[in-house]
Amino acid sequence: MSSFSSSSSPATAIFELGKYPTVRITVDSTGASDLPPKPLLIYSPKDEGEFPVLLLLHGYLLNNTFYSQLLEHVASHGFIVVAPQLYVVACTNSKGDMESAARVANWLPKGLAAVLPTKVSPDMSRLALSGHSRGGKAAFGVVLKKASITLSVTFKALIGIDPVDGLCRGCQSPPPILTYQPNSFNINMPILVIGSGLGEDRKALIMCPCAPKGVNHKEFYDESKPPACHFVPKDYGHMDMLDDDTAGLKGLMSCVTCKNGESREPMRRFCGGISVAFLRATLEGDSTALVAVRNDPGIAPVVLETVEFRMDA
Repeated sequence: MSSFSSSSSPATAIFELGKYPTVRITVDSTGASDLPPKPLLIYSPKDEGEFPVLLLLHGYLLNNTFYSQLLEHVASHGFIVVAPQLYVVACTNSKGDMESAARVANWLPKGLAAVLPTKVSPDMSRLALSGHSRGGKAAFGVVLKKASITLSVTFKALIGIDPVDGLCRGCQSPPPILTYQPNSFNINMPILVIGSGLGEDRKALIMCPCAPKGVNHKEFYDESKPPACHFVPKDYGHMDMLDDDTAGLKGLMSCVTCKNGESREPMRRFCGGISVAFLRATLEGDSTALVAVRNDPGIAPVVLETVEFRMDA
């Protein structure tokens, strides 16, 4: 797809749950050849049909289950969403995340259909990749071939949800993704970058920002080639797209380490809705909803401080 263009189909309520009832599926990983290389959380439409597939990578030291409401939102609009648990204990080097994500992606064509509801089929010709925080960095790293695993699938679209490349410019976590050269990413697919207006702010003086200046969504968008788009909700933080309730110590840390908005629900609905709009534009050829938000940002459930589109010349 070379540009984002509108269609004649009517815009839909992308920021609300869609028309498809969904099912939650968990798949263990035991090393067997027919099972995925990592445990999976999947949300899929229940209704019969063939649906595009989105692979979503979780953020640093987070559980894939923390994204359940976001996954359900996207799936309810007619997408199969697969969220692997890349690791439980992480190191500073994110190459392992990228390699695990690549292995899961390569498993999808041979294994995904078998774990889905009867008469639900994945359309692997319409496959997208997304990730949040360090998972956003990992998603970019996978398509930039930073992993040593060769991909056997082709991604058609990429979404970075408040991606972060380290603690600061000059102290990026290995392997570094950002080059600080505009349009330098060698990525031949449409890109959506979602930022957070509060991500650069500290929760407290003794804490680092969760999406530090110089290594966050702004740089990822600047280095993306067209077609690309960039949305930044003003009053929401780096973890505000997670579930309302995130259990355990990790869940508690997601609430207290980052500066957050008053409620997660509007940011989560925005991330889900704008992802649906972007996926429809790139995987289904219907840009109605994406163009509608560009032309009238006020229809979003959040105040947007940034709405940018970079088109092909």
